[in-house]
This record gives sequence, structure tokens and C-alpha cells, in this order.
Amino acid sequence: MRTSICLLLILFFVGTSLYSQNFEEDIEQIFTDFQLMGMSVWVEKNGEEQSYHFGLKDFTRNLEMDEDTKYRIASISKTVTALGLLKLYDNGLFDLDDPINDYLSFPITNPSFPGTEITFRMLLSHTSSIQDGSGYNGFLNATFSQNPIPSLEELLIPGGVYYTANMYRTEPPGTYFAYSNLNYGVIATLIEAISNERFDEFMKIEILNPLVITGSYNIQDINDINDIAVLYRNQGGWNPQFDNYQGVMPAPPTNLPSLVLGTNGLFFSPQGGLRASANELGTLLQFIKSEGASHPGIISQQTLQEMKSIQWDFNGSNGDNYFDLFNRWGLGVHHANLSENDQICLDSEWGSFIGHPGEAYGLISDAYFSEDGAVAFSFLTNGSFLGYQTGNTSSYYTVEEALFAVLCAYFNAPLSLNEVTLEQIYVYPNPVSEGLRIDGVQAFPIHAKLYDVRGVLVFTQRIEDNDSAALNFSEIEKGLYFLTIDSPFGESRKPFKVIKK
Repeated sequence: MRTSICLLLILFFVGTSLYSQNFEEDIEQIFTDFQLMGMSVWVEKNGEEQSYHFGLKDFTRNLEMDEDTKYRIASISKTVTALGLLKLYDNGLFDLDDPINDYLSFPITNPSFPGTEITFRMLLSHTSSIQDGSGYNGFLNATFSQNPIPSLEELLIPGGVYYTANMYRTEPPGTYFAYSNLNYGVIATLIEAISNERFDEFMKIEILNPLVITGSYNIQDINDINDIAVLYRNQGGWNPQFDNYQGVMPAPPTNLPSLVLGTNGLFFSPQGGLRASANELGTLLQFIKSEGASHPGIISQQTLQEMKSIQWDFNGSNGDNYFDLFNRWGLGVHHANLSENDQICLDSEWGSFIGHPGEAYGLISDAYFSEDGAVAFSFLTNGSFLGYQTGNTSSYYTVEEALFAVLCAYFNAPLSLNEVTLEQIYVYPNPVSEGLRIDGVQAFPIHAKLYDVRGVLVFTQRIEDNDSAALNFSEIEKGLYFLTIDSPFGESRKPFKVIKK
């Protein structure tokens, strides 16, 4: 199922090719075979985006999925929460290896290692030694129902009302990977403590709005409550599990006024509560992949490079790798496609896939981009009548394996040429480090023009023949660029997106 065909590193306008039509049919077949309630897929290949939506976002009211449908995306939310913390880091308000206790009004320390500080980097990479112990669920319930809202010190300090001895691991902080929702509750608490803003509002102002993402961690921010997908499980029939608003905006929580900034960031579910569409997840992926070039000025290239860099690598004993799925981690992002168990397109030249999976209340979600190539995808479903089965060839579910197989065939397929001269041109490799080759030119001379993301012309090059059909990128700064090519007949095609690595 995962066998891939010969990879072509090309940058080419897909248009309405026959394979694109087959691709949509293949995705729809997955929707049918797995008896999904609804399904959204966004995909980018060599700078061209497409999205597909099937089924229902609300079974009771027979509302169909569309590009505006927002799902509660589960743990992909952690990647966005990480961006919030990294925004503050980018502003110079702390260092990643600073002790978090320097910024909190109460201490968080593993009682078994009182002399070892927990740092921001450890929280982001799940190596803090904090885990979702048996006190976590009770504290989470109290967070949403109790007035006043309890502080995290009641969960993480011995003697607290919700503290249990297994809230921390037995390994020293910084030495062992253990995936934990609570890490991101602490991160959101730190965001509030450092910014002096409520978590949901900070994320909206500093991250979501600048990325033109209209989703939110706060349901009150959603413009149209009918855009929210209800999440379902089959429990003797379709049974709503979450976000079943039936067209009525819920009232604001009555205990929210009691929230003290910097004491409990879990209130807006930074670990899983962001509502966003598949297309908006695509925007998120493009931002991280392009190291900020797609939306300049939000977070620096250097910080996003740090986010993607390897912070933890499984060596067989230095972590709980979560059923062989988590074998490498960055700052809020998962590195997949390293082995058979975490494969997405293993038999290809795309390298690792960076992103995050999610699962909650009947939803399954994935959002990844290739580290070494120009492809990315997001996948969301709000329930399967068949439930979810463990994968046949990996640690992902069978529905994910089926989707990945279709995606990989699409990513790796050679694209058909049409009759327009300029549409036959492709450029490679992408991302590029030294030289960018232009092939498929039918008539010379041509003019290649490179623009940066602000629309400023970087250079123009006249190309006389095949031997000269290469552009020198060795002196170009890293980032996202747009390349236009003018033919001798006066035609000019839409820009190629080119990433200098």
C-alpha cells in the first residue's frame, strides 16, 4: 500500500489534470470505505493548494462539510500553543533553557529531583518529567466547573488538593521523553504569566489573527457557530461527543471571571482545544515550513528553525515512544517518517515529515509537511462508524494509512503536460540550496525573474538555451521566493513558489 513511484522534484502548476481528478476520487473512496461522518483534506504540492470536503459536520441537521468547517483539532493545538510561547521567546522575554520557576508565582519541581530545574525547552519537547498522573483528570474537571478556578499549584505541588505522587516521572527532568498534555497546560500558564494576557486572547492577537486564522481556543470567538463540526462516535448509532451546539452559541463560562492570570492555563485547552479548518492548518504548516516567509514579521526565521530542530531522538531507552509512533521531537512538533512504525511516505525522498497528529472525542487529525520537499497536508475527520483500528504497517490508524498511501502516490506522481508552452516548464530542486534548474522550455530566449515575499525584484536572468537554464541561488538568503518566467511570445505564467534552504 505504501509503495511509491519514482519521485520527481518538480515545481509545476497542477491545474485540472486527470490525476487530480483521480486523487479526489481516491480520497472520497477512503471516506466511503471507513464510513466517516465527515472528512476534510488540504494538500499542497509544489506550491499549489487543493482542499476536499466530504460528509456532514452536523448529522442531526444534515449540514455538509465545507472549507469553512472548523474542527476541534485535538493535539495539533499543541503546535500552535508552542508558537505562542516561541513568540515571547522571539521577543527576548526569556531563554529556552531558563528555569520556568523564574517566571511563575509558585514553584514546579519534580520532588525526586529538587535540585534539577525544569526549563521551557523541556516543556516544549515533552522531556520535563511532568506527566498526566492520576490527579490530572480531576483537576481538569475542576478547572471547568469550580468557582474559583483552581491553580496548577493544587496539582503539581505536594500537598495540593489534586496532587498525586505520579504527577512526575522517576527520571530526572531533561533526560526522558514522555508525551504529556499537562506540559502544555504549564506552557499556557507561562504565556499568561509572561505576557500578562489571558491565553486565548494572546493567541488570537499574536498568532491566529496575523496568520489570518479565524479559528480560536475560545468558542465565543467563532463568527458562525454553524461552522463548528460536531464530533461523533458510533455508540449504537451516531452519538455526539463534543461541540454539539445545534446552531446556538453557548453562554460564556460563569467561572471565567475568577481566573487569575498565570495560575491555570488549562482553562482554554491549549493541549487540544483549538478550533480550526483544514485549510487553516495548511496556513499553519506553510508558516512553519517557510520559516516565517509566508507571513513575515510574526516570528523570526531563527526561532522557527529552532522549533523544527531535533530536541529529542529515541535511542531505545530514553523515552516512552508512544507505541513506536514518537521517535523524534522538536519544540512542539513531531518528526515522523523515520521508520516503518511512523511512516507517512517512507519509500520516497521527502525526508522526515514535521507536524502533529491528534485524536479526541471521535476525531482523528494530522497536519504535516515534508522537510526535504514541497509537499504538505492536513486531514480531519469528525468520526467513523467503524471506529478506528490499529494500523497494519505502522503505528497510525488504518484510515490514516489509507490516506497516506493516496497522498504519497499523488505527491510522487509525474504530472501531465498540457499544450501551453509555459505550462510545460518545471524547476527543481525545491527547496534549493545552490542551483535551481529550469527544464521543459520549448522556445528560447526566456526571462526568469525572482521576487521576495514583499514583491521586491531580487534578480532577472535571460536564458538563451538549455545549457544556461540554471539560476544561481548560492548568494540568496534563506526564505520563500516567487519565480516568474516570460516566454519569447510575451506570455508570463503565474509564479512558482521556491524555498531557499
